[in-house]
Amino acid sequence: MKKITAILLASSMLLLANEGAPKAHWGYTGHNTPDKWGSLSEKYRECGIGLNQSPINITNVLDAKLPPLSPEYGSKSKNIVNNGHTIQVNMTPGSTFKIDGKTFELKQFHFHSPSENHIEGKSFPLEAHFVNLDKDGNIAVVALMFEEGKANETLEKVWAKMPTKEGESNVLELANIANELLPEDKHYYRFNGSLTTPPCTEGVRWFVLKTPATVSKGQVEKFHHTMHHDNNRPIQPIDARIIVE
Repeated sequence: MKKITAILLASSMLLLANEGAPKAHWGYTGHNTPDKWGSLSEKYRECGIGLNQSPINITNVLDAKLPPLSPEYGSKSKNIVNNGHTIQVNMTPGSTFKIDGKTFELKQFHFHSPSENHIEGKSFPLEAHFVNLDKDGNIAVVALMFEEGKANETLEKVWAKMPTKEGESNVLELANIANELLPEDKHYYRFNGSLTTPPCTEGVRWFVLKTPATVSKGQVEKFHHTMHHDNNRPIQPIDARIIVE
């Protein structure tokens, strides 16, 4: 039963596209914007009433001398999906990282523009979320910021296969792609939060890398042209949470 529960939880939390699935009724524009998510469905109530919601503005950080992350993201990607909410790269099994005595496996990574989290009030043009699950369905998200600069050669390999229409999926078999996107310096900010999309489930371990990657203005524009709108949830209150580094 525990295994079945974990599988169901993973299925509900990941933004896994399914061409035959009904169109989701939450979004970023029109009548289903983030401020209304909590009232769109009983399943989404936490979006409106949760006290540990993401994203946040990372500020007033406590020095806990956290060790850098050591992800072993060695598996390859299998496909890239436009699910109408983001561009998502799904991974083959085998990419893991260990934290808190647990082993998390990378299931997918996807993008938000502009960034969802802020650092000391600063927004970034692009943010990637690497979504990891352990065997019990616990979620850990590693977030990578991109600042405008030279074109990102690794990101360009992903963008080259970006589906332009909602529901489309392209084969994307790139070895070591997740690891190549991450910076060499993997020091981070850590806090407890939630998924940034419905159902906004809390209890998510967040690790926001301090060192950004670069992205060109043209690469950001290509993402926007494909999405047709910004896809970032607004900053949520920190409330009583503590952010450590």
